[in-house]
Amino acid sequence: MTYIIGMVSQKGGVGKSTLARMMAREFVAGSLTTKIADLDTQQQTCAHWAGRRAENGVTPEMQVQSFASVKTALEDAPRFDALILDGKPNASEQTLDIAKAADLVVIPTGQTVDDLHPGVVLAHSLRKKGISPEKIAFAMFKTTGSERENVAARQYLSEAGYLVLNGEVSVSTAYGSASDMGKAITETSFRSLNDRAAKLAQSVIDKMAELQERQVA
Repeated sequence: MTYIIGMVSQKGGVGKSTLARMMAREFVAGSLTTKIADLDTQQQTCAHWAGRRAENGVTPEMQVQSFASVKTALEDAPRFDALILDGKPNASEQTLDIAKAADLVVIPTGQTVDDLHPGVVLAHSLRKKGISPEKIAFAMFKTTGSERENVAARQYLSEAGYLVLNGEVSVSTAYGSASDMGKAITETSFRSLNDRAAKLAQSVIDKMAELQERQVA
């Protein structure tokens, strides 16, 4: 059975592709054959990152391919243990296709209402179109390090009716530097930053496994 994770967002720059790359790296490190389907054919953020990774000789190698549609991307799913669908921001039809296909839909968000509100609006719209709230999860990204703001943001999402994954990724130039080299945010030069990102990655894995166990049962 292939794990399928959808990375979606209502706006750009919230960490969606960064999250996709982190999860791909963690899956591969866990001996799962993995592919990122980059569905933003204009930006191709993940595809360009994979090119930088190859040029810099970073291992393990990541398989990333651009696709024009979710349907085409899914044709590759049986060949892999995990398929990560990295969608366009603000693409309602494509976003719904991703949500329908995925075992888990992850929406990255920052701590401010300007970030939280659009994410919740997106989640609500998916629910109205038949996506179960149980398979929608929020990931805290680009956080400030303020525990007060972190607690408030998590409460905001919980009161809206959604799961917030454990762990968070703070704002750090080290994460950007790692990405520039084709590395994931669990591959920086700083163990504390790697551990923080790895905690979020493990939370995604745990939630996805829980959902698939329910399907089997």
